[in-house]
Order: sequence, then C-alpha cells, then structure tokens
Amino acid sequence: MNARNKKIRSGALAAFFVAMLLGTLSMPAFGQNPRLDIKNLEALSKKASEVVDVNLDGSLLKLASKFMTDEDDREALGIIKNLKGVYVKSFTFEKPDDYSPADVEAIRSQLQAPAWSRIVSARSKHEGENAEIYLMTAPDGGSVLGMAIICAEPTELTVVNIVGPVDINKLSQLEGKMGIPRLGEQTDESPQKPEGHRAKP
Repeated sequence: MNARNKKIRSGALAAFFVAMLLGTLSMPAFGQNPRLDIKNLEALSKKASEVVDVNLDGSLLKLASKFMTDEDDREALGIIKNLKGVYVKSFTFEKPDDYSPADVEAIRSQLQAPAWSRIVSARSKHEGENAEIYLMTAPDGGSVLGMAIICAEPTELTVVNIVGPVDINKLSQLEGKMGIPRLGEQTDESPQKPEGHRAKP
C-alpha cells in the first residue's frame, strides 16, 4: 500500500469514527440530554407584554436556594439541593396568535420516547389551553433525570425544564418557586403567575 492510499484510508477511518460519534450523540434514546434547548423562545420576548426568564444552574441554583427561608420552603430545599438546573421561560401576550404552534413544537420535538415519557396531558378545546408534563428516566427506570412542563394558552406560554432527580410525590413543593408555575387548581378565578424575574420588552 503506497503512501497515498494509506492517507486516503486513514482519512476514511477518521471520518467513519467521527460519524459514529455524532450518530451516538444524536441518538434519541437514553443518551438524550435532560436539558432542553429553549433558545428559540427568546425571540418571543419582543412580542410579549410580560416575560419571566429563569436560568439557574450550579452555583446560581445554590445561591437562589439561600433566599428560601420560609418554613414552607423546607421540603422544596430538599429537592433543589439535588438539582443541576432550573430553566423557565414564560410569556404573556396582549392578543392570541402572538406565538405560533411551531414555537411549542420546537420544544415538544425534543421530548421523544424512549428517553422522555409524557405523564400528564390536559387540554381544553373551549378555552384553548394545553398543559403537558414529561419525565426523563434512567435506563433502569429507577430514577428521574429531568422534567419538562409546557403550559400553552391563547395569550400565555410557559416552558419549564428541571434538570436532575425529581421526586414526583414532592413536585408540588416547587410550584410557585423559581418561576415554576402552579399546576394544581387555583382557588382564585385568575391564574397564578409564576414568580421570577419579570422584564418588560
């Protein structure tokens, strides 16, 4: 084998291994990342009348937990200390159709089986409301690696991505904290707004 053929073969092998690596990284199985790419939603800030944007990971998440000093926050702190990140984007619009189904579908398309499972789907055709909760579980199904929540209404859109182990039985302890919306029934007729940093576009 001459030097030229060796070079061609080496290049082909290198390309093969790169292709294998890229294929492995893009596999929609349990290699999926529990952190979603929600950057496409940033463009909606210009159209929204109210914006909640939460990006907490690592040291920032630990810092935020230090401000949770109420007695009611004790169980929530027990959950937060094990999390790797909390990411929330919530928008309120002046009129319907200020965001498109494609904006939501870009998020939903990342929540594919078998890595992700939809555990809750609530829809109201009359009100135009849609709420979905997804879980990413470990290959053995023994632990939760991440969670995604999509709440879509005609004039509101909220996407929550929690990265890290989440105890489903204690999920309610995180509602209303760090921008995570309240998923249960509201006692007031008006929906509860998620807490977090609000910005006017």
